[in-house]
Amino acid sequence: MTDRLAPRAAVERRLKQRHAAERRFRLYGVLAIVVAVAFLAILLGRIIEQGHSAFITHSITLDVAVDASRVDPAYPQGANYDQMAAEALMARLGVDASDPQNARAARDLLSPDMGFQILARVREDPSLVGRPVTVQAPVGDGADLYYKHEIRRETPEDQRVLSDLQISWLDQLEAEGLVTSHFNSGLFTRSDSTQPETAGLLGAIVGSALMLIVTALLSIPIGVLAAVYLEEFAPKNRLTQIIEVNINNLAAVPSIVYGLLGLAVFIGWMGLPRSSPLVGGIVLSLMAMPTVIIATRAALKAVPPSIRDAALALGASRTQAVFSHVLPLAMPGVMTGSIISMAHALGETAPLLMIGMVSFVPGVPEGFLSASSALPTQIFIWENAAEVAFHERTAAAILVLLVFMVVMNAVAIVLRRRLERRW
Repeated sequence: MTDRLAPRAAVERRLKQRHAAERRFRLYGVLAIVVAVAFLAILLGRIIEQGHSAFITHSITLDVAVDASRVDPAYPQGANYDQMAAEALMARLGVDASDPQNARAARDLLSPDMGFQILARVREDPSLVGRPVTVQAPVGDGADLYYKHEIRRETPEDQRVLSDLQISWLDQLEAEGLVTSHFNSGLFTRSDSTQPETAGLLGAIVGSALMLIVTALLSIPIGVLAAVYLEEFAPKNRLTQIIEVNINNLAAVPSIVYGLLGLAVFIGWMGLPRSSPLVGGIVLSLMAMPTVIIATRAALKAVPPSIRDAALALGASRTQAVFSHVLPLAMPGVMTGSIISMAHALGETAPLLMIGMVSFVPGVPEGFLSASSALPTQIFIWENAAEVAFHERTAAAILVLLVFMVVMNAVAIVLRRRLERRW
């Protein structure tokens, strides 16, 4: 009886060991997911913590007297409107305007945008010369950081950009209701600037959009047609095998290599404008094309051979069978791969740095040949800026870029689920 039970006990023991191993494997999988989600949460939390304040800004409202003795009606841009704004601020604070230190401290609390607004108003209506002008403009970057509690009074004076006198002025302005906080719409309606409080992402967003248009127009049609030919029409020989291997290798080439190619060929040899969306789009299309080809071929392989056979049996030509039956059925996978490749191209930085898109571009690009920036390079520029206020805008730009990429990937997922067919 004992001999009969021995094999059964061994089997049960092995079953227990196998079940324990399966439980450990599931536990390891759950731990891996938890660790990955934790790191992602830490990363996003740090970015949100640093960048959320950039979506809020503070503005000051002042009545600035436009001194007629200092404004030439024939050349209004020659007047020092920043000094007039500083004098109006000192008059409101009740401090001595003749003291050069007070004047310099007051100018530091105001953004140069206030002077530009006064100039624009005077140009529009010259009758304002000699009269007070009510202007609302952003405060300076140091004052903005103070109101956001990024600069604290408890910090020693020699370790912050604002003096004790300036902080007392800011408290007085806030108590009098001259300073208001509101959503920083300028972050999306302004382009890059040397002043953090007036710097925005509009130029970078438009530049990225223009580049993605060029990338999509080049990489998607060429990539899809190349994939259709390789999968459906090309003979299976050594040459096509070499082409397939090289396409897979191109998908793994570091992106900076494509930037060097664009710098040498499109800028150095062809003479295309440096830092233009056209060059950036061509470089990104070369980088995205292998991904489009691979995704399209995978989608074509997923279509059952019976679809091709049925079309051919009914008298359709090989071309008709592919483009009228196989390719439409594979289109969900093609669209998914194309959108994901565009999202990948949107976040690329290294090739854009190589073609000069790291330069300071204060305006919005007017076309595909205009000098432009892009969201990734704008992040790079702001992160390397000396002013502390640019760092919060760096994190805000990262959040905007992440939102665009999440939206594009979500669109790809929705399209795949709604259009895919199960065989």
